[in-house]
Amino acid sequence: MGKEMELEGLQKHRSLYIPELPPCLQESRVRVEFADATITSNPLDSIGRSFPLTYGQPLLHFLAESDNVIDAHVVQELTPIRVGVVFCGRQSPGGHNVICGLHEAIKIHNPKSTLLGFVGGSEGLFAQKTLEITKDVVSAYRNQGGYDMLGRTKDQIRTNEQVNAALTTCQALKLDGLVIIGGVTSNTDAAQLAETFAEAKCQTKVIGVPVTLYGDLKNQFVEADVGFDTICKVNSQLISNICTDALSAEKYYYFIRLMGSSASHVALECALQSQPNMVILGEEVASSKLTLFDVTKRICDAVQARAEQDKYHGVILLPEGLIESIPEIHALLQEIRGLHSRGVSVDNISSLLSPWASALFEFLPPFIKKQLLLSPASDNSAQLSQIETEKLLAQLVEAEMSLRSKQGTYKGKKFNAICHFFGYQARGSLPSQFDCDYAYVLGHICYHLLAAGVNGYMATVTNLKQPVSKWCCGGAPMTAMMTVKRCLHFPGSSSIGKPSINHAAVDLKGKPYAMLMCSAEKFLMEDLYRNPGPLQFEGPGSDAKAISLCIEDLDYMGRIKKLQDSLDKVRRMVKPGCSQEVLKAALSSMASVTEILSLISIRGPTP
Repeated sequence: MGKEMELEGLQKHRSLYIPELPPCLQESRVRVEFADATITSNPLDSIGRSFPLTYGQPLLHFLAESDNVIDAHVVQELTPIRVGVVFCGRQSPGGHNVICGLHEAIKIHNPKSTLLGFVGGSEGLFAQKTLEITKDVVSAYRNQGGYDMLGRTKDQIRTNEQVNAALTTCQALKLDGLVIIGGVTSNTDAAQLAETFAEAKCQTKVIGVPVTLYGDLKNQFVEADVGFDTICKVNSQLISNICTDALSAEKYYYFIRLMGSSASHVALECALQSQPNMVILGEEVASSKLTLFDVTKRICDAVQARAEQDKYHGVILLPEGLIESIPEIHALLQEIRGLHSRGVSVDNISSLLSPWASALFEFLPPFIKKQLLLSPASDNSAQLSQIETEKLLAQLVEAEMSLRSKQGTYKGKKFNAICHFFGYQARGSLPSQFDCDYAYVLGHICYHLLAAGVNGYMATVTNLKQPVSKWCCGGAPMTAMMTVKRCLHFPGSSSIGKPSINHAAVDLKGKPYAMLMCSAEKFLMEDLYRNPGPLQFEGPGSDAKAISLCIEDLDYMGRIKKLQDSLDKVRRMVKPGCSQEVLKAALSSMASVTEILSLISIRGPTP
């Protein structure tokens, strides 16, 4: 780890590419605007109580020279600073470029500043195992895949022992900043770490970076995650190759399981890019409360409909979280998890299940039983990557089609399935042009947030579907992204959970899902397979971005800015000395607006 690699071929060529920076980060003196204080859309006030020192902080916007903001602050860090950086969570293409961008920004503003990488993820942070990030190290890993510059281990900094170990490390190394690169869980931990550091009066400021291949760290401040673009492009090419194979042989149904334990963003985006015959999203199943039988029947009906057109092949995408979205399987996993937490051995769990859970468990194939009984992951969730949902559904569909054949309701050829799990093939890929640029810009932002003296912020970029020159850079308090959910522990038992940044599910009312549904019937029956080809770094296709990113209307921060500008205009127009007509019109309009907003606020956020 951290060694200077001898790069050859495409890797060497990619290492020479220097990502572009938006105008607001190109100047030696960066201007920053501290906007209004943030709130959360959650009606409960437990977030403020849990984070009294880091809640309610303002948004930050970095400004280009041409931006006319009178009260902007100038960030011009001249004194040397010491910053630590750590990879948390699964490796995601582009993660290295966050460190490369951070290193460049630090050294530009003071060559004597130091960047330390923690070797081995959070375990390295606890053990104070560091590697100084130098220009040579950056040159070897710029635009490269994986996390092998530093490596990673556990995905959490959560227990009192872990938090105190991180605090001790930052104090011992006299760090001015700690940058945590990771997804939903890692950034929730980063928020708690920032609060603890502030309470301990530790000089170290904590900054989070949205890097996760799942694409589920999305909210009003974060439009996309580093790595998602690459993962979807690489997987879409693999899926498209299989689609072509299916069309060539015309005798196999391919069941392909994709990454996405808590949300189905990868499956949705890959479906939009490759246009397979069918995709079943976990959010659809959960929303419609589809049972295992319902899901099986849906696939069987599709197979039968295609057979009536003399088509005996197809490609079906499934997110790995689908299995937990099926109501009866979810309840079964909850029971198993509860028994695990009570220390019951794997050999005894099945005998202690409730009657209904036991009946379901016994119905399932032996390989699925074994996988459902695996010990929970570090975040206490089921090890969904190890549960072969694609094989389970393939078996159930084969059994049902065989039964229909015997009953005479299906007269087609024998059903044949081939199963794949695309869980590891893409996450070590060379990052796409978008992920290279996005991660590099986020790295620069991390430095400027630290130079601005803020703590508990996430680096953010908005307007991402536009060229880099139009990207808007800033930072948002991680507490503003938090919600409090009700947690189910056992059947009939629940409690209010802790404040956390939550996984963003696929919006079944959103534009990407609507786009898929608009063509779902054609995709199912007409084999409109689309092959986007290999990942492109130059020329046509290199600047392509995720379809879901491009069609969503995500510029929340931009709309906040427009609202603020409109309010400023009202203040300028309605001053002592204005006419009675202007004053009356303003009061009447504002009364209507505040009444509507009050009603919406009482209802709470849309789930």
